[in-house]
Amino acid sequence: MIRILLNRLWQTVIVLFGVTLITFLIMHSAPGHPLQANPELRLDPTAVERWLELQELDGPLPAQYLSWLSRLFRGDFGMSLIYNRPVLELALERLPATLFLTVPAFLLALGLAISCGTWAALRQGGFGDRLLGLGSLAGLSLPSFWLGIILMMLFSYGYPWLPAAGMRTAEDSSVLDILIHLILPLTMLVVGSFSYYFRYVRYAVLAVLSQDFIKIARARGFTELYIVFRYVLPNASLPIVTVAALSLPLLFTGALVAEYVFSWPGIGRWIISSTLARDYPVIMAVNLSTAALVALSNFLADLLYLLIDPRLRFKA
Repeated sequence: MIRILLNRLWQTVIVLFGVTLITFLIMHSAPGHPLQANPELRLDPTAVERWLELQELDGPLPAQYLSWLSRLFRGDFGMSLIYNRPVLELALERLPATLFLTVPAFLLALGLAISCGTWAALRQGGFGDRLLGLGSLAGLSLPSFWLGIILMMLFSYGYPWLPAAGMRTAEDSSVLDILIHLILPLTMLVVGSFSYYFRYVRYAVLAVLSQDFIKIARARGFTELYIVFRYVLPNASLPIVTVAALSLPLLFTGALVAEYVFSWPGIGRWIISSTLARDYPVIMAVNLSTAALVALSNFLADLLYLLIDPRLRFKA
């Protein structure tokens, strides 16, 4: 068991190193530099050269990468080229807003998907199953940004019931005001995530319902509710855990499209603006953090497998 975990840890380190190297090369392969990302700027060439020298962007690429790597080992993610502030400080400022949006969306979408997916599988081929299947297909097919714009046009402009952008009306806004601002971006996230989770849950439950031990449980006279909670959901939980664990990085990197469409002041909107401005330290930190979170979520999924299924513990 310990050997397997250490092997996974070593593989994770190699993957993270490869992610940083590939991100750095792609980022610097684009012509120009961050000051040229804004075509409206008209700067003196001498001032530009001085700025590049101060930001250590004028040296050879291997030297720049090793310099960034050495700072990373000391826990320094660098200074933002746009905001001239530490990247970690900027990320921590925006993290609460992102979690306030993505955590409820994740829990609500997963809870609805488990409930509706199980219900649809128990009524396979019925009207409710077909209706939910059609709805989930539509949710997967609709571009998320288009859905956000439609929600905004309907409930902010056509019927001005909900605010179209931002997290609050003013700095001293009440909790109710913040919750009202949350409704539209939360709906956009839940629709897309529910459609994705629902299909996995339904297929997983259908696979368990076809097993012989379910038929035996029904023959013994157990109620359908007891069978679902005692036998079906525990045995269908492995693929559900996989999908849920792989979604965890979105809780921290943020729902980029939703935050951008609704001007939500979270990490996702910051990532998009920093990428467009070619803020190198932010791009490097975001890609490394996302890769680390994906690796951590996979590791968490493996641990949950061992807790859910004792057979895997024996094999390990």
